[in-house]
Amino acid sequence: MTAIKHALQRDIFTPNDERLLSIVNVCKAGKKKKNCFLCATVTTERPVQVKVVKVKKSDKGDFYKRQMAWELRDLAEVDAKDANKENPEFDLHFEKVYRWVASSTAEKNSFISCIWKLNQRYLRKKVEFVNVSSQLLEELPKAEESVPSGESQSVAGGDEDALDDYQELNAREEQDIENMMEVCECAISNAEAFAEKLSRELQVLDGANIQSIMASEKQVNILMQLLDEALTEVDTIEAKLLSYEEMLQSVKEQMDQISQSNRLIQISNTNNGKLLDEIQFLVNYMDLSKGHIRALQEGDLSSPKGIEACINASEALLQCMNVALRPGHDKLMAVKQQQHLFAELRDVFARRLTNHLNNVFVHQGHDQSSTLSQHTAELTLPKHSPLHRDLLRYAKLMEWLKNTQREKYEGLSRTYVDYMTRLYEREIKDFFEVAKIKMAGTTKEGKGKFATLPRKESALKQETESLHGSSGKLTGSTSSLNKLAVSSSNSRRSQSSSLLDMGNMSASDLDVADRTKFDKIFEQVLSELEPLCLAEQDFISKFFKLQQQPTLAQGENTDDPDGVVHARPVSEHRHSISSEKDIVRQMMNKIFQSIETELNSLIALGDKIDSFNSLYMLVKMSHHVWTAENVDPASYLSTTLGNVLVTVKRNFDKCISGQIRQMEEVKISKKSKVGILPFVTGFEEFAELAETIFRNAERRGDLDKAYVKLIRAVFMNVEKVANESQKTPRDVVMMENFHHIFSTLSRLKISCLEAERKEAKHKYTDHLQSYVINSLGQPLEKLNHFFEGVEARVAQGVREEEVSYQLAFNKQELRKVIKEYPGKEVKKGLDNLYKKVDKHLCEEESLLQVVWHSMQDEFIRQYKHFEGLINRCYPGSGITMDFTIQDMLEYFSSIAQSH
Repeated sequence: MTAIKHALQRDIFTPNDERLLSIVNVCKAGKKKKNCFLCATVTTERPVQVKVVKVKKSDKGDFYKRQMAWELRDLAEVDAKDANKENPEFDLHFEKVYRWVASSTAEKNSFISCIWKLNQRYLRKKVEFVNVSSQLLEELPKAEESVPSGESQSVAGGDEDALDDYQELNAREEQDIENMMEVCECAISNAEAFAEKLSRELQVLDGANIQSIMASEKQVNILMQLLDEALTEVDTIEAKLLSYEEMLQSVKEQMDQISQSNRLIQISNTNNGKLLDEIQFLVNYMDLSKGHIRALQEGDLSSPKGIEACINASEALLQCMNVALRPGHDKLMAVKQQQHLFAELRDVFARRLTNHLNNVFVHQGHDQSSTLSQHTAELTLPKHSPLHRDLLRYAKLMEWLKNTQREKYEGLSRTYVDYMTRLYEREIKDFFEVAKIKMAGTTKEGKGKFATLPRKESALKQETESLHGSSGKLTGSTSSLNKLAVSSSNSRRSQSSSLLDMGNMSASDLDVADRTKFDKIFEQVLSELEPLCLAEQDFISKFFKLQQQPTLAQGENTDDPDGVVHARPVSEHRHSISSEKDIVRQMMNKIFQSIETELNSLIALGDKIDSFNSLYMLVKMSHHVWTAENVDPASYLSTTLGNVLVTVKRNFDKCISGQIRQMEEVKISKKSKVGILPFVTGFEEFAELAETIFRNAERRGDLDKAYVKLIRAVFMNVEKVANESQKTPRDVVMMENFHHIFSTLSRLKISCLEAERKEAKHKYTDHLQSYVINSLGQPLEKLNHFFEGVEARVAQGVREEEVSYQLAFNKQELRKVIKEYPGKEVKKGLDNLYKKVDKHLCEEESLLQVVWHSMQDEFIRQYKHFEGLINRCYPGSGITMDFTIQDMLEYFSSIAQSH
């Protein structure tokens, strides 16, 4: 341990101007054995600093390093664990407790003794030693008691030397010892002789010292005398110091009394200041001016100035009632009286405000209802902006009522809703009656079954009343498409060139202007309803303070110890806004409960007048629903129009189903040719009308689906009629109708029907070719049969040059057949064919020249085919037809021109 101590002093503490006084080898209690050293050190410079330093070996183990250090003045307690038994454990209480286990009890005791000595000498604040043996703590006090007071400094100074277990020799001392050992030869070989020699020399030196002391006895006596005089002076000084201490003790007691008095005065002043703050707080926040009290009790609620005064007074009252009282305020009598006064003022003003607003609702409502008569002749709804403007002056008072008297607020809300429900119900009913009369009047001059509509307004009103609320009971109406009965070519309705306002279109049995007028009426109805609902919803939100930032009412605020008021959490605020939106929607549903019923009734009337009106209604309603959803998807207007749109879409689908059903019910006349089927031209009119209506519409997808259903039904029923036709050939029916469909689709350019357009062209081309081939077989019937027989023999395996050897197809038979068809006979047969084709084809489609030109091409193709067979099967026979291709061209041209 001495060597370790020497190494630590040299390597660690000497460079830091410190002296190592004690060392102990320790490890932390309860942990893995990691040894280190605790060192007690003092600095060599003054003022002296005493430290406890923790030193441990480096990770490589080749040198020591300083790990941690504590000031001894920070040590509060030393716990040796057991004073009676040997125990290597001990605790040092610094800012926290460090538990150590020494390598031996002796090292622990030596280290604790050193700490105790350093504490006694250098520290004023004494460290508490617990469970330490009294023997360790007795050594230093006895030494101090045995030393006179005059020598205490020297003894104290010697303690530092006594603390060292080992002191290193300096260079001079080492040199003296070496010189002495060199002089004495036996210093190394004979230690006893060397010791005796040193003893003798020591005795000689002691004798010389005694003689020197005896010689200086006189000086010692003088010194003792001076010491006695010094002691006398010390006693005198001590007496003066005692008197000074007594005087200072008196001054100290007087200063303590003054300090106590000042502290009491300061506490009193502090309490007075706090009491003044509390009083000022109560006066500032719980005092309502006389003007506010007068406004609440008797303020005029009908004039703008009176309303403003009541608003200011109610806000001041609400602030006084919602003030965050500090602990103990509610026990003060004055506070209780003020709160009672505020409650009375609140109740009085709430009753006055509720009664006044009830009267305002009734009064304003009667004023509005008296003006309804001026709107009955026009398709407009009365404006309620004056009523809203007058009532919005009370919006802040309604907010105050909402925050203070919730029951009265809700009662006013119910009163307003009940009254406005009756008012709007009358206005909307009258408005829709006018709309129905105007809508039904559009067909007074119409054709077909609508020409029988009554002309008197009373009769029209009776008709509309019978339709009121009965849209679900109406059966599918018969549109212009349904009225196109297939009777004869002379009974087909003619095409006109009248124009719609929005684009070109053929006229139906109903006047085009009627449909345009219906569209304008329906648009005007929706345009009147939309601002009415939006204005009312905006008014309800503002007047009843719904969907606004919630204001904390009394009893709803939360405050911290400093009296700061906190709002409710964000999630609670969002829930409040959502519930208030629901309240607005419920109020709107009650007020305008008749709108959806009236709209459905109006839609039913429009659908009964003309099922094509569902197209207009679908487009208009879709646009208004889209507009309303952009403003507020969850609003009453958006929801209501969305529900009505479902009805309109259902009527639209019913219209399409009706057209398909009418196609399936078509009957063919057996006495007249078919021509262009009515439902084919009906589809053309429907498509033209729909393209005009649905231009840039939001519901284009619904129309495309309807197109597909209709065109497939048209295709299927055209084939059905063609198969059932007896007078007109099937190919003619298919050719003409599919040509008409192809022309219509090509002109309208409907993108979703591009595949059907190509299919119609294909069917038209196929049936044109089939009709031409079948028709050409009749003018040259025997010649066709002859060459068909020739082709059959070749197909059976007979060589072409050997066909002439067949008995039925020899050269003589060929000449006989050709002889039967001279040029005049051919021309006559073609002329009869032209007349027959003319009878088959209808005039409207103008396909006669097309068919005739196709027959000319087909006839030339057959002629060339016959010539080729003659050349191949009858080579060298010189047999030719009696007419040439040029003759045929002249035949076809002259026949076409003659007719």
